[in-house]
Parts: sequence; C-alpha cells; structure tokens
Amino acid sequence: MKRNWHAALVFPHPTFHLAITLMRFPALLSLLIFAATASAEDGFTALFNGKDLTGWDGDPKLWKVENGEVIGTCTGPDAMANNSFLIWRGGELKDFELHATVRVEGDNNSGIQYRSRELPEVAPWVITGYQIDIHPATEHTGMTYEEKGRGIFGLNGTNVLLDPAGALWKLSTHEPVKVDVSQWNEYTVIARGNHLVHKINGQTTSELTDYDDKKRALSGLLAIQLHRGNPNSVHIKDLRLKVLPVTEPRAFDAAKLPAGAAKIEKPRTKSPQGTGPVLPPTKK
Repeated sequence: MKRNWHAALVFPHPTFHLAITLMRFPALLSLLIFAATASAEDGFTALFNGKDLTGWDGDPKLWKVENGEVIGTCTGPDAMANNSFLIWRGGELKDFELHATVRVEGDNNSGIQYRSRELPEVAPWVITGYQIDIHPATEHTGMTYEEKGRGIFGLNGTNVLLDPAGALWKLSTHEPVKVDVSQWNEYTVIARGNHLVHKINGQTTSELTDYDDKKRALSGLLAIQLHRGNPNSVHIKDLRLKVLPVTEPRAFDAAKLPAGAAKIEKPRTKSPQGTGPVLPPTKK
C-alpha cells in the first residue's frame, strides 16, 4: 500500500506528540513510570468495576450503580425489617488489607463487614461478624464492632483486647479521628491473625486483638451495610483488596499486658443510628 508521506509529516501519530512531551518533561515520564509500577506491584485488586454489581449479591430493590458509585438506599423506617448487606461473592477472606472510599447521606450509619457469615434464618442478605463502623457520631466511626454478635469492642480512639474468657480490656487511648461521614473518606481494615486495625484517611481509629477463640472469626465474608430506620444512602466509589499471607493468631499472655491495661465494661451507645432521634415506623 502506498504511504502518504506528506500526510504523515503534517499529521504525525498521537504517540509522536506524547514522546516529544515526555522528552521535554522527564519528571512527567518518571511519574508515569512510578504510577504504572505501583499499580502493578502494590498487590491490590479492585472489587468494583464502576459499571454494575458483578461479583456482588444484595437486594436489587436496595442497591444500584449510578455515576460510577455503588449506592444503597433506605427510604425510611418502613422500608427494611433488618439491616441489609451487599455481599462480595469472591470468596471468604482470611488475612487482608482493604481500602474503601465511602460517604453516608442522612442521619444514619453504615459499615464494612468482614470475616462475617450470613444469617439466612433471619432473612436474605443479613450478616453477622466484624465491622468497621461508618457513623456520624465521632466515638462510633471507625470503631471495632461485631454486628448481631458481641457488640462494641473499641470506640474510636481506643486499643482493646478480648481475653480468652471474653472479657474486654482497654490497652491504650489516643485522640479520636474526626471526620464528616457525609463527605468522601477512605476507610481501611487490616486483619492479620486475631489482630484487627481500623483506619480513616490513614489514621488509626481502633485496634482489637481477639483472644476469645470460641467466638472470634479468622475468616469469612466481606459485605457493605445498609442500615435500616432513618432514611439514608451509602455511597461507595472505590474498593481495593490485598490478600495477605495468613498469620497465626497471637497467644494471650497476661504478663505482657502493657502498664495501665484494665478490664472495662462493653461500651454502650446513645446513638443507635445517627446523632439524632430514631424515627418510628408508620403506625398502620
């Protein structure tokens, strides 16, 4: 085929322009190489394709994809009998690091469920297990919690453990991480053996070491919570998972507890949904 050399000179291929640009700006070339390498080597896998709910399972009346976001919507107290979950069907997780960018609209809360199991005897898409809370009350957001199980372990700002008898110990405290959950924030869960770390925007909110081998979970399902009650919607635009090598659970040794460690009562909540009152169902 005869090549139009004049056209090639007048209208060079787009990659020609890119090559010239990168030669003129070597810092840009380094940045692109770094980004490509990091993407290939950081070990994270995207769990959401940005288009539909492929790989996920939830009530189709409650969950959808719109504008590149996963959105779950509770329209009010009469909409749902139970908290409902969007469940990842890619398998059970053991040790991992998870990052999720989330916001919640409305006076209610959400959470990311992990190492969890389904409760089909209660209803479809109902889950029990560990959760990182996404809550408008500062003390609750990022806390360590067990949905439909042992309840709250460590509020935002605490490092706790459960001993082999199930008693709760406070090991240390720090300044709670304050965020507006109606805005986009990155929530991180790092699970290694029986040690669980929760973070928001890279700052640790709560840590739990679970020595209660009769009730703890070392593997289970990943899911996203849609909370019943007050009208709300949960929005997710990024979920990335890195599977970690399995770590043996830490062994409990009372002699190695830090100075000042003390048994405490399980925290209770004054904010079961949001920061305001819980709206009652409509009387029929």
